[in-house]
Amino acid sequence: MNNKGQNIAYIRVSSISQNEQRQIEALKPYNIDKWFSDKISGKNTNRNKLNEMLEYVREGDTIHILDFSRLSRSTKDLLNIVELLEKKGVKLISIKENIDTSTPVGKLLLTVIGAIAEFERQNILERQAEGIAIAKKEGKYKGGQKKKIDRELFKKLKEDYDNRKITKTKFAEELKVSRPTLDKLLKEL
Repeated sequence: MNNKGQNIAYIRVSSISQNEQRQIEALKPYNIDKWFSDKISGKNTNRNKLNEMLEYVREGDTIHILDFSRLSRSTKDLLNIVELLEKKGVKLISIKENIDTSTPVGKLLLTVIGAIAEFERQNILERQAEGIAIAKKEGKYKGGQKKKIDRELFKKLKEDYDNRKITKTKFAEELKVSRPTLDKLLKEL
């Protein structure tokens, strides 16, 4: 194995319609050996490519991200990821914040920035809730409707998913639901 380790990039946008090109361009100068990209919210760590990357990295590797909010919107999750990487001997470098987690100052700044990212997310959720309340009051709110699914199809697809014949993304596509909706269905059923 190469003692130097690999340069790994992790990029994330919150939805399929968003473009990750800005992050790709910012990370190109770092001679990236392997790229991991998710198109899903950063509110939790239940992300395919994030988890694949965390399994993939080895001692001596360096993960490059544009900023910490790409990795996580939760301080707790961010610190857990950093702790896992530290145990594996993997460095994390955030370009925008200019932070290297292998240094004491980097660890301190990471904690502060993670707290700010979580605060920002809470503010977004609060504003969203206020907007929904206003829309409900005006009779314009259409969200929160239960999605009807074919239970037999769900059972068949779940079996295929459990046997690794299909991915979670394919599972959701076949049911004609979003990935978050599928996650809720898997917990409920």
